[in-house]
Amino acid sequence: MRVPTPSPSPRVLPWPDDLPATLVASLEKTLVDAPEHRKMTFALRVERWWGDLVTGLAPYNDPVETAGRALELAAAAYLQRQDDLHLLDEKRSLEPDWFQRPEMVGYAAYAERLAPEGTGLAGVAERVGHLKDLGVGYLHLMPLLQPRPEPNDGGYAVADYRQVRADLGTMDDLKTLASTLRADGISLCLDLVLNHVAREHAWASAARAGDQRYRRYFHVYPDRTLPDEYERTLPEVFPDFAPGSFTWDEELAGWVWTTFNSYQWDLAWDNPDVFCELADVVLFLANQGVEVLRLDAIAFLWKRRGTASQNEPEVHQLTQALRALARITAPALIFKAEAIVGPTELVHYLGQGRHYGRVSDLAYHNSLMVQIWSMLASRDSRLATHALGRFPANPSTTAWITYLRCHDDIGWAIDDADASAVMLEGWRHRSFLSEFYMGAFAGSTSEGLAFQHNPATGDQRISGSAASLAGLGSALAVAQEVTTIEGFEEATSAVDDAVARILLGYAIVYGWGGIPVLWSGDEVATLNDAAWAKDPAHAQDNRWVHRPRLDWACVLEAREDPASAIGRVYTGLRQLARVRASLPHLHASVPAQVVASPEPGIFAVLRRHPVGPLLELYNITETPQQVPAWWVREVGRINVDQCVDALNGYPPNLERDGSIHLSTYQPVWLVSDRS
Repeated sequence: MRVPTPSPSPRVLPWPDDLPATLVASLEKTLVDAPEHRKMTFALRVERWWGDLVTGLAPYNDPVETAGRALELAAAAYLQRQDDLHLLDEKRSLEPDWFQRPEMVGYAAYAERLAPEGTGLAGVAERVGHLKDLGVGYLHLMPLLQPRPEPNDGGYAVADYRQVRADLGTMDDLKTLASTLRADGISLCLDLVLNHVAREHAWASAARAGDQRYRRYFHVYPDRTLPDEYERTLPEVFPDFAPGSFTWDEELAGWVWTTFNSYQWDLAWDNPDVFCELADVVLFLANQGVEVLRLDAIAFLWKRRGTASQNEPEVHQLTQALRALARITAPALIFKAEAIVGPTELVHYLGQGRHYGRVSDLAYHNSLMVQIWSMLASRDSRLATHALGRFPANPSTTAWITYLRCHDDIGWAIDDADASAVMLEGWRHRSFLSEFYMGAFAGSTSEGLAFQHNPATGDQRISGSAASLAGLGSALAVAQEVTTIEGFEEATSAVDDAVARILLGYAIVYGWGGIPVLWSGDEVATLNDAAWAKDPAHAQDNRWVHRPRLDWACVLEAREDPASAIGRVYTGLRQLARVRASLPHLHASVPAQVVASPEPGIFAVLRRHPVGPLLELYNITETPQQVPAWWVREVGRINVDQCVDALNGYPPNLERDGSIHLSTYQPVWLVSDRS
């Protein structure tokens, strides 16, 4: 008679020693039907991240109690997570640098403007082949969660975090798209607006209906006493069409904090209920297959009188807590901080001090974008070299998001001290850049538009596509009108220079490390949308001038005619992606070291890697430049007669004296021919 083999006893789960017994019992009850290996994995992750979760919640009166509530949400979300996402979690845990690798290239777009017209999220999947052709492994779709009716700040006034805009599809459609992208090696990034919700959001509606619990989700004041105190030190985000930071609401019978627009109500993150609500949203979106969350307006979360209520220490603590909770439930998910702040504040969003490497995984390198356009206008690298050279080092486990253009305007974030260090006046240089990119400066062919001019401060931001700012539109217009050979040659040269400026800017972006992100349309040098104001919902916001629908006919033309202007841009960007993927020097853990070049017309970046150095040289002018061989040898530890330009695989062009020759707007990536 065969004796049945007894079933193995459930293993004791390795919960942290300081986890309250009641919480352990609650978690084990939630996980009771999960497979044993899943229970073990969850407990091991809790053991690893419990400390980060609790310390991140230090701003609250009872961090352990709030952490316990959050863990219960995490356990429920963990149970609902699909098998393929659990597998992705395991893979990403074994390859934590997946987003730092040099083969990673990003792409950002509005879903409805990337997909064929009227196809919504389902149509985005039709563009996967196009994205892969560009080397894309990261797709950021601009706000697509259900917003309030127009106006809604371009979708950033969210009325429902758990629904997709009806014109794009449903949450199931989003889940299907994420799965399709994942199968092709593309990670989906979505915006999560943390600072505020729309006035029409269910929480705000409940507050207006008199529910005291939900009223505490917002900053509400019965009179102007406290708002006036706060506003003494608060900057205005949209001074033209949304002055002030508080709005009177009749139904609420109070002044509510509205940093951005009157219909966007700031959430009261000093209330732990708000943290738990948003934590649950994070886990919900992770379970839809979202792999990157762009934490929008993160700098504004914590309010403090007497300050600008930006970049407060509690912001970094609470982001650490959110990240720890995501690591427990869905480690395939990473965070990207949308913090357009100064260098010394920005690195804190990637983690400094006790939060080192424990806050967000990605952050926007806005300063790089600003300095690229500044160099192209001034033909001088000294300001960029100084400003970028003093950037604090980011944690080696994190990465910058680099870009030449994005959905937003360009604010000239030129620090007065940086300008002074290179004998410039900050305000005067900012004014010069605005005039240059509006085409108002002598010799400029740019076609940007002024955005949010502030007469009190003189600040003036710029809208416009990369190609239009680079002068391609005006050059093409002239080329179409010429009637003489001399005029044709001059116009052709202007077109060539504009194309070269676009590719040079993107070469700097691709060569910086981190994740370089293409703004949709830049791959075919899309010009400003002449019809941007015809939509009444966009007529007051000229940022829509650089947000046109992707012209698929232009994509096909670029592929079929690589010698055309748009074909050269398309081919050049594909080449940048291919070369970048082959260079271990461009792993995000390898820092970019800006070095002072021997000529102001050259911008230089050095990356040191065990396989050898990579010295990047960029001619930021329309005139040829030379870089001495001795300088390359001393700074880059590279012999000019024993190196190649990785961008084309050939030795660099040398002058008779051995110096390296760079032609008009030429980028060169020098590596030892042995590596």
